Amino acid sequence: MPRSLTAALAALALTAPGTAAAATAQDPPLPQGGEPVTLDPADFTTRIDNPYWPMAAGTRWVYRETDGRGNRQKVVVRVTRRTRMVDGIRARVVRDTVTERGRLVEDTFDWYAQDRAGNVWYLGEATREYEDGRFVGNDGSFEAGVDGAQAGIAMPASPVPGLRYRQEYKRGEAEDRARVLSVTEQAQVPFGRFPRRVLLTKDVDPLEPRVLEYKLYARGVGPVLVLDVSDGTGREELLSFRRPASSPARPARAAAGR
Repeated sequence: MPRSLTAALAALALTAPGTAAAATAQDPPLPQGGEPVTLDPADFTTRIDNPYWPMAAGTRWVYRETDGRGNRQKVVVRVTRRTRMVDGIRARVVRDTVTERGRLVEDTFDWYAQDRAGNVWYLGEATREYEDGRFVGNDGSFEAGVDGAQAGIAMPASPVPGLRYRQEYKRGEAEDRARVLSVTEQAQVPFGRFPRRVLLTKDVDPLEPRVLEYKLYARGVGPVLVLDVSDGTGREELLSFRRPASSPARPARAAAGR
């Protein structure tokens, strides 16, 4: 684990009550818990260019996910050219495919849109899970505006340490939350090294209180590393990244290992 990341986690444990809360002021405030939000479709676009998670159509990330027992899965995330109407908002469709030893484990379509301020909203997902090549269920699927589900924040426009927000909400099924710990971290993954300005978040799920993840995002690239500390040595690390040549946003150049 990078020294700066270790320091950030240690500092978190020492943060005085109220210190983080003072850093969370947003206009308007980001959604928390299960509170309802009213979103104006006119404020949203499928052109997602948030520097910490740009999603130009044609972008592709490939990750290696390793659990605490050493089992490995391949995760391929593609930003499609498709869009979908979700709760009145036109959203970008992103496909997330998980395989293990070449066999399909999960196939998910996620829906994202960006507001005028630059916040990236997560509007839901349609998930299909497989075992031995056979469909077994769609647990985790939800759609904002359906059965009480609410949109959440995938990436804030202006992340600052202490900022808290919900990532998704459907009571009893999808209640993930995040908190920004730092925007001055570094990360090294098989794709390369990102020596500065890496965003670090702490992600929790009230439905599974034993689950705790730390996620790192590189500017111009997006998620590069996930550390599942509740699973001991579980991690998801970026193997390759490709952005369309026509995209106006250029990816951050990794220092080594590309």
